[in-house]
Amino acid sequence: MDVNAAVAAAAAIAGVLTGVIAMLAFRWSERDLKRPTRTSLHTDPVLPPGVDTVLSVLRSSAVVLDEGDAVVKASSAAYALGLVRGGKLSVEPMLQMARDTRRDGEIRQVELDLPRRGTGRGEALAVSARVAPLGSRLVLLLVEDLTEARRIEAVRRDFVANVSHELKTPVGALSLLSEAVMDASDDPEAVERFAGRMQIEATRLTNLVQELIDLSRVQNDDPLEDAEPVRVDELVAEAIDRCRHAAGTKQINMAAGGTEDLSIWGNRGQLAAALGNLVENAVNYSPARTRVGIAARRLTAPGGDHIEIAVTDQGIGISDKDKERIFERFYRVDPARSRATGGTGLGLAIVKHVAASHGGEVTVWSSEGQGSTFTLRLPEAGAARDRAQQHPDLDDEAGQSALSSSPTSPDSPAYETLSAPEVLP
Repeated sequence: MDVNAAVAAAAAIAGVLTGVIAMLAFRWSERDLKRPTRTSLHTDPVLPPGVDTVLSVLRSSAVVLDEGDAVVKASSAAYALGLVRGGKLSVEPMLQMARDTRRDGEIRQVELDLPRRGTGRGEALAVSARVAPLGSRLVLLLVEDLTEARRIEAVRRDFVANVSHELKTPVGALSLLSEAVMDASDDPEAVERFAGRMQIEATRLTNLVQELIDLSRVQNDDPLEDAEPVRVDELVAEAIDRCRHAAGTKQINMAAGGTEDLSIWGNRGQLAAALGNLVENAVNYSPARTRVGIAARRLTAPGGDHIEIAVTDQGIGISDKDKERIFERFYRVDPARSRATGGTGLGLAIVKHVAASHGGEVTVWSSEGQGSTFTLRLPEAGAARDRAQQHPDLDDEAGQSALSSSPTSPDSPAYETLSAPEVLP
């Protein structure tokens, strides 16, 4: 009996030891599975908590790189700019900045000019790149597109330079003429001649200042805040009356047709200034004893009816290369002729901004030696008012309207309304 008991006790002890050893081995294997390996540290990089959310709301293009320069996270804007290609950062200067920042932990920033890809244009893409460490292993790259800001700054510089030049010309002329008047004080004929020139230069200076004020107003004001139905025939009559003296001096016949029962929804003052500028240009650039026509018609469109007002002249015409730039501020097709007629180079720029801010557009057809046709296309009063009441946000979008590239030719229906025109004296 004692032998059997001893054997049983030994077997029980052995079983217990085996179970304990098995349990320890299982726990040890589980610990090994949970322990990170050297390989796992490099294969699955994880962004710190909250970083992904922050990157998704940034306006800048964002790229996160790991220690192997692989892209861990990139915003859609970064792909759109061509910064990331095939999972790698494709801009070598930015890649070198990321490596330097990873090495010493310092934040770096630089402005670069990158070539545009796939556009076929030579202009560069101006960007500002900033690199900073993100945790112990990652690097964050933020890229901001400065191209539009630089373009606007260049336009502003050109505008200031042009204004300075345009103001200096009549002011300098007035200064010289005043000295001439003083020197010729004992010569009544010379004084009268110089005084007449001074009046011309003073008028030119006054017109330039007024058009600068008008341009600033149409660029900054919302014309639809004080909008009202404006009759087209009243606008045309006002524009013709504005140019009546100049047209009579050159024996130019002004005719209008098709303007009855048409109305535009907008700011009366700005619309009158825009149409008046077009008619005034037509008279100034037309030879003597020719004809200037103003035609209007209604266009039916799915988004609402539009009113087209076309101003046609028989003047010198505009070349193809000049047609692309005539709506720029201070641009003149013929600078010598513009100065002779008192032009400031701002009239068509004002027309462009007025048309865009009213939800319309201005187009031009011209042939050298045959004349030009400028066409204002604006929403009709009822359709524009209903659209503004139903969709107020469309007023802001109207200011971004681009100029249409489709020309209007003398053969278009806009000119058929002049077959039986109302000739205004």
